[in-house]
Amino acid sequence: MPPGFGEGLKGTILFWIAIAFSAYQLFVSTYAILPSQVIRSLHVGFLCLIAAALIANHRSTSRLTLALGWGVGLVGFSTGLYQWIFYNDLILRAGEISSADFVMGIALIVVVFAVSWQMMGPALPLICGGFLAYGLFGQYLPAPFDHRGYSLDQIVEQMSFGTEGIYGVPIAVSATYIFLFVLFGTFLERAGMIQLFNDLALGLFGRARGGPAKVAVFSSALMGTISGSGVANVVTVGQFTIPLMKRFGYSSSFAGGVEATASMGGQIMPPVMGAVAFIMAETIGVPYATIVKAAIIPAILYFASAFWMVHLEAGKRGLMGIPKDKIPLMLPALRKGWYLLLPLIVLVYLLFAGYTPLFAGAVGLALTVVLILGQSVASETSKPMIRLAFWIALGLVCAAFFEFGVVVIIALVVALVLGNLI
Repeated sequence: MPPGFGEGLKGTILFWIAIAFSAYQLFVSTYAILPSQVIRSLHVGFLCLIAAALIANHRSTSRLTLALGWGVGLVGFSTGLYQWIFYNDLILRAGEISSADFVMGIALIVVVFAVSWQMMGPALPLICGGFLAYGLFGQYLPAPFDHRGYSLDQIVEQMSFGTEGIYGVPIAVSATYIFLFVLFGTFLERAGMIQLFNDLALGLFGRARGGPAKVAVFSSALMGTISGSGVANVVTVGQFTIPLMKRFGYSSSFAGGVEATASMGGQIMPPVMGAVAFIMAETIGVPYATIVKAAIIPAILYFASAFWMVHLEAGKRGLMGIPKDKIPLMLPALRKGWYLLLPLIVLVYLLFAGYTPLFAGAVGLALTVVLILGQSVASETSKPMIRLAFWIALGLVCAAFFEFGVVVIIALVVALVLGNLI
């Protein structure tokens, strides 16, 4: 069982809930047979359940608090199911919610606020709570801060049943593009992309003046192409680069500052950028590829400036590069993990060829899974010609995706899984 879900039965249950969430997201991303409102509400419901259960599994000190945490999560998930089951009824009575709608709407708001408070601290819930209070009581304020006044029913409907409250554009983007790209980056990380990026960075800049810091900047830039998250970048790359910088003479504060600065640039590094990039594309109504094109030069300038600053700091402190015998050879590393770059190349091609981010992300994710499983099968074959024939056949089957659809990829993944098990 992967770490992080909790121990025992509660961790196992949460793990399979997370698997179900991922399967649901992949299904709706591929087929999109559910209405947008239902996709958003189930997305939020799953997130509430998983977040509340994670908090309960890791912070509960008794069975009562554990049950309370899971109960909060189940209430949040039930609000998503409610919108799915009664979707047609909610459409027919739009503008006039029933008593059951009111209860479920209040429950959703309370659960979202409670989970946000526990996960992110009080700042965001307090700000949002202040605006909710303004909607309820703003008519009692002096001009020009007053408004005509809104009833609690109106606010609950706007927040919990429309597409301008909790289920607004950010959730729409999260339920479609963001989740898919996060999953794409996670699969690549698990496949060994981090090690490949670190080896390439070490091979290129490890021996240069201030090599460890330059490796940190370049590794973070490469990691930013598949992550789009500054925090994830720090966690994955920083655990290698920060100790490396400290070992070769950089102070702890400077090493941490370099990694934090470089990692934050991952949010503007194409092709997989931060969540805001997807929200920008959705809000201003332009293709995501346009946002990617606009971000290329700023991203290059950002990392170039960070690279230049660590170069100057290294010169000021007289810090040399890493000894040659401690640097991995770049070409062998590339020869070993070259296939991991293929999903990224395909993703960039599809985005600039005019395909939607949803389609490009789904293809990139499917290709990543196929390559991971395919490499595992191919490694069992000792004869080079058989391996070559296997990869060619694998490529032809993947190409059939464009003609016959996702069923081909599903069948291929099932076949590769069976091949790994046999």
